[in-house]
Amino acid sequence: MSASSRSPRSYGSGARILSIGIASTGLLTLAYFSIASHVLGEVATKRIDLLWSVMFVIISVIYRPIEQLLSRTIADRRARGHAQHPLRVPMAIQLGFALVFLAIALALHDELVNHVFDHFAALYDVLIAGTLAYGASYFARGWLAGNERFGLYGGLVLMESTSRVSFAIAVALGIASGQTAVALGIAAAPFVSLIVIPIAFARRGSEESQNSTLTAPITVDEADAALAGPGTEGVQEAAAHEDGLSLRRGGGFAFFVSGIMLSEQTLLNAAVLTVDATSSNQRLAGVVFNVLLIARAPLQLFQAIQTSLLPHLTGLEVTEGHEAFARAIRITVLAIAAFATAVALGLLIVGPFAMRHVFFGQRFTYNRFGLALIGVGMGLHLISGALNQAALARDRARAATACWLLAAAAFLGWMFVPAVGEQLLRTEIGYAGATLLLALGLSALYRRGRIRS
Repeated sequence: MSASSRSPRSYGSGARILSIGIASTGLLTLAYFSIASHVLGEVATKRIDLLWSVMFVIISVIYRPIEQLLSRTIADRRARGHAQHPLRVPMAIQLGFALVFLAIALALHDELVNHVFDHFAALYDVLIAGTLAYGASYFARGWLAGNERFGLYGGLVLMESTSRVSFAIAVALGIASGQTAVALGIAAAPFVSLIVIPIAFARRGSEESQNSTLTAPITVDEADAALAGPGTEGVQEAAAHEDGLSLRRGGGFAFFVSGIMLSEQTLLNAAVLTVDATSSNQRLAGVVFNVLLIARAPLQLFQAIQTSLLPHLTGLEVTEGHEAFARAIRITVLAIAAFATAVALGLLIVGPFAMRHVFFGQRFTYNRFGLALIGVGMGLHLISGALNQAALARDRARAATACWLLAAAAFLGWMFVPAVGEQLLRTEIGYAGATLLLALGLSALYRRGRIRS
């Protein structure tokens, strides 16, 4: 079966399978912070929020680029008929990132323990252990996505979130107690999630054994002939590169995607950190974190679409051409717009009640219009994610990174401008404005890509 004949079905079914797993993950992540908010005091909950924010800024910047690199590289080679894929270069880059993180974290030990985690050394230990463990988890995600093992990918993230929330539940039931017990779930989650990896390799070995008896090997001439159809310009461009993934090419891609990930985490976490550093209200940073969970939970769900979208678009560019590529983007953007509209309206109607009485139980008055702005910004963020995958599939990571860095810098600068005195409302306005700027920039990049095609 050719790549072109199976890609629409594998993308659709893969996205559905991943959506189930990651939707559950998003709900369980929300449950983890909701339970933590109820069983811990507001100040202790804020420390858990900061731990999560710091860790996920780090792992998104240093590990998700390798996930994207693996996914794109493996998908591209599979579309061209290759069975083996280069892993040494992504592994070397991942290891290098992890060692740099460890060196910096050790050098900043006292600063992190005393000023970020309020002298709680256990939280620092969770940061180190969890961040290093996520290196293996994200490498596995990239391999699974590139090979379209979406069911196992969904299982991996579901195992991760289930194990994490179980620690908070244990505290709620009285089996364990305290801030450290809740925090340990963050470190344990990536270790538990790796249970799916032996299953993946066992299935791959079984499938390769079956394929070797049912199919004849594809010759170089046959592969070239199969690719000489729609999208040949993508084939010709890729043919200028060698089959293997060089350290320079892989490192360049990872570097630019790191900038994208850093910018995305700035949009999601900078407000928490700036409010914590500048506000006299110790619990306000936790409130800002809770509000941004409105954006974070759907974004986590959308990882299902992003994860399957990048290898799908990469394969389409090789096998079916630009019209199929544009159709996939159009359908994705329309679905996101409908979802975001529903979320924003729901927040406008019942947002303050739900935030105060259902999810977090904190005595805080939420502005319904501010919550609706977060919903709008979430939709723009999701649309930007889809357009970003289109840019990465077309190997335009450098230009996409510039769009992300501009939006992140604008948001960070806004958070220090006292144009809006109330810091939560400032966050809500700033997030919506920054994501609008981002979506416009990536839309312009996407249109230029279509014109060139």
